[in-house]
Amino acid sequence: MAVIATYPIFGRQVGAHWLSIATLTTTGAIAYLSLSGGKKSEQAGPAINAKSKEEESFVKDFLKKAEEKK
Repeated sequence: MAVIATYPIFGRQVGAHWLSIATLTTTGAIAYLSLSGGKKSEQAGPAINAKSKEEESFVKDFLKKAEEKK
């Protein structure tokens, strides 16, 4: 009969195998989340700090026309 090592965690006896499973799961979840990347922003460039709506639309139109010329 096998003897399982146990450790007291928050007043309860927890088997070493459960601690191993929890550690591997947590490590895998952190790696997955860190490698999956963040949200992609809709705007590819820096923010347009325009003082009015007309100025913002002018800059956007200008950038759109410049992209079409490429």
